[in-house]
Amino acid sequence: ARAFDISYLDDQGTQQHAWTTSWGTSTRMVGGLIMTHGDDKGLRLPPSVAPHQAVVLLVRDEDGAGEAAARLVAELTDAGVRTHLDDRVQTSFGRRATDWELKGVPVRIEVGPRDLAKGEVVVARRDTDDKAPVAVGAVAAQLPTLLDEIQRSLGDQARRRRDDRTADAGSIEEVLEVAASGFARIPWSALGDDGERRLAEHAVTVRCLVRPDGGVPRAEDEPGLFAICARSY
Repeated sequence: ARAFDISYLDDQGTQQHAWTTSWGTSTRMVGGLIMTHGDDKGLRLPPSVAPHQAVVLLVRDEDGAGEAAARLVAELTDAGVRTHLDDRVQTSFGRRATDWELKGVPVRIEVGPRDLAKGEVVVARRDTDDKAPVAVGAVAAQLPTLLDEIQRSLGDQARRRRDDRTADAGSIEEVLEVAASGFARIPWSALGDDGERRLAEHAVTVRCLVRPDGGVPRAEDEPGLFAICARSY
């Protein structure tokens, strides 16, 4: 950080050098994101990292729908939402909707003549696959809150899956049994001097150390730590 003068302004208004890793961002981080949040339909991107947080999908360019879609994009952009307009009406609506679902855009907003005649558009969430009509004039005001909700929802879903697949173990043998299909949590002290070598013989490694409350320890010799073990690929 000092060599490249990487700094930030802390909450006290003081300029501080950043704490940085030695390897930078890599494709493994992207892979972890996909594995954590993706489903059988494709990506599910958290809004905080999604290049497009919302896509406005023009169903048919008739009866002023194209102009309404463009206005909606401008309103959402002004509201701070990273928004993309898909007006490729020469491609079928179903094909385009599936493409954006595959790409994991958090929110899809469908703009068509029929819904506009009722003063509405259809808002679809990627995290739950729910769809609901929303008044055109309310979309820009509601979407930032919806994106925050989706961010929390994806995090909650990921934590539930992790916790559901984590089980306590008291021995190397139990760790290997649990790690065949999930994550094993064992007291760090119970592994002993030879534990990691024995696990490695079965392609299982200690993925991280945690405190009893799940917090990150400052050092591996803190008392009461747990080792989270799983298969390595």
